[in-house]
Amino acid sequence: MTQFIPQSTFNASSATHESCPSDFEIVKGSLSVRLARDMGEINAALALRYRIFYEEMQARPTTEMAIRKRDFDKYDNFADHLLVFDSELGRGPEAVVGTYRLIRRSAAESCGGFYSASEYDINVLTRLPDEILELGRSCVNADYRDRRVINLLWEGITAYCVAHDIRFLFGCGSIPSCDPTTLKIPLSYLYHYHLAPEEIRPRALPQRHIEMNQSLIGEIDQKRGLKSVPPLIKGYLRIGGFVGDGAVIDEQFQTTDVCIVVQTKLIKEKYARYFERRGSNFQAI
Repeated sequence: MTQFIPQSTFNASSATHESCPSDFEIVKGSLSVRLARDMGEINAALALRYRIFYEEMQARPTTEMAIRKRDFDKYDNFADHLLVFDSELGRGPEAVVGTYRLIRRSAAESCGGFYSASEYDINVLTRLPDEILELGRSCVNADYRDRRVINLLWEGITAYCVAHDIRFLFGCGSIPSCDPTTLKIPLSYLYHYHLAPEEIRPRALPQRHIEMNQSLIGEIDQKRGLKSVPPLIKGYLRIGGFVGDGAVIDEQFQTTDVCIVVQTKLIKEKYARYFERRGSNFQAI
């Protein structure tokens, strides 16, 4: 269940500058990606999330969310918010067209744990000595859902990983259905072809666990299986992502979640080379 945070208690400085001392901006034409720098920009991300999740996708907002038309929970106060801007729309919060919420270990410790822990046992990840990063609340304005914006978000995530020496990314990815018949192919495909190694494999909490292994591996057509996976999850798979064991029903969003894990060393070489070079479009602030 999402928890509303009154604006008066939302500390923009703790969510941006204190949690992420390094700043960056990547510019490509009229589009750019960087972290939110003030409450106005964070508020724009929360408003975009509300429009996408509750007005477009028909998730169920709390009363407070519906009144304010913002998607809030307790994690937003401690997270870093990655934003894509289109300068053709303006120079301020009105230009925000995409967002990702980033939660590092230190931020999770400040707010009682990671969001994913409400659905999964992630102790195999939290016990690691390496820095880990939870990705969540990803959305893009309907007019900007193309490769340019998605790639820019991933370049921003990669820059953030470089800045903080992130070794593992994880988070909940959603399949837009709770229908067992619809879920059989994507869940079985993910289980048989993309299950995480045991040592980094989150497991759905017992009381929420939905079995993914619903078909024998010989019964699965790989092309059909991959096609049945939503674009966001497919994107994680293409950069070397794995899934945890067990799916979880998200009642608020009426979706079925799987837990994604990505070793950052497996992220496509084009992103690694880009940031090692610090090319002309990378602007350190």
